[in-house]
Amino acid sequence: MVAQNDEPKDDGGEPSPTTPTDESHAKQISVALGLIGAAIGGAFGYLGFFWIARQGFYALILPGTLMGLGCGLLSRRKMLVLGIVCAVGALALGVFAEWRFAPFIADRGFGYFLTHLHQLRPVTLILIGLGGVLGFWFGQGREPK
Repeated sequence: MVAQNDEPKDDGGEPSPTTPTDESHAKQISVALGLIGAAIGGAFGYLGFFWIARQGFYALILPGTLMGLGCGLLSRRKMLVLGIVCAVGALALGVFAEWRFAPFIADRGFGYFLTHLHQLRPVTLILIGLGGVLGFWFGQGREPK
């Protein structure tokens, strides 16, 4: 017995809405690679920040920027959502790096640090913010050529 398909056959070259397309699969791979790149770049930025600090310089912009660069390089396409994810991650990583580098004397806990962010020096807040902006900018990637 042969099963008959009541749906008309579409030979117009367009994929049916229920089947995944190659483009959506490519986007999923790009997102996954971008997140892996963000994690690797963020780790290098975090370690680089402390290495540079031991040399006497303050490069708090580095963790967020390298997070975005890693994401943008590995994703290999422009995606706004990756830029937004990297911006949020870059800000969080910048705050975490600053807490590990210079916690408050009154209480060394992370919760206390978060509730007293407004007491950080302006240059610290500016560098964390710039790391977030650059994390977004580089994290969204670029158009493939």
